[in-house]
Amino acid sequence: MTTPDGVPSGVVFDLGNVLIDWQPYAAIAAGVGGDEARRFLEADDFDFMAYNHGPDSGQDWDAAEAAVARSHPHWLEHARAYRTHFPASLVGEVPGSVDIVRRLHAAGVPLWGLTNWSHELFPHGRAAYPFLELLEDVIVSGTEGVAKPDPRIFEIVRERTGLPLDRLVFVDDRADNVAAAAAAGMDALLFTDAAGLREALRARGLPVG
Repeated sequence: MTTPDGVPSGVVFDLGNVLIDWQPYAAIAAGVGGDEARRFLEADDFDFMAYNHGPDSGQDWDAAEAAVARSHPHWLEHARAYRTHFPASLVGEVPGSVDIVRRLHAAGVPLWGLTNWSHELFPHGRAAYPFLELLEDVIVSGTEGVAKPDPRIFEIVRERTGLPLDRLVFVDDRADNVAAAAAAGMDALLFTDAAGLREALRARGLPVG
């Protein structure tokens, strides 16, 4: 599970709401206004997260929007607003988290990203957040065609890192993804805030300050 001195061999970070503050409301509101954005995200007849999971899993955005046009035409403008104004959803760094990344990188700890993000929209994140270059690789679900918590994505992690999964710490803000990573053999941590993450990584012997 660890190196001979008991320290994990690397850390795999989720991006959205672990390192990058992702707020879909901001993108949708940029297109249809705040009231309509709230109405859309709180609608009983439409599940935005399920809709977004399609492109995160490799579905083409045009196909996803076409499906909305057929099934929920009254929400089509709102759904389109999300993709059109996507950069507005990336509202900043999650406080304290990127400092942890920088400290680990400076200490020579191997780092990777594992994100549920569509292939088409991920370049916006790359452009807006240069700290992503501190990661050795980012596994993007939409590019791979499989998204967390599908266990197949953790096999991709093993292949891309070249390390056994039990030698890696995984950090995610969603309990279902953390449970899936733990089932795959990773040392999986549920992210709530940077202070808690720092404490958990320090307890594992990692140099987070």
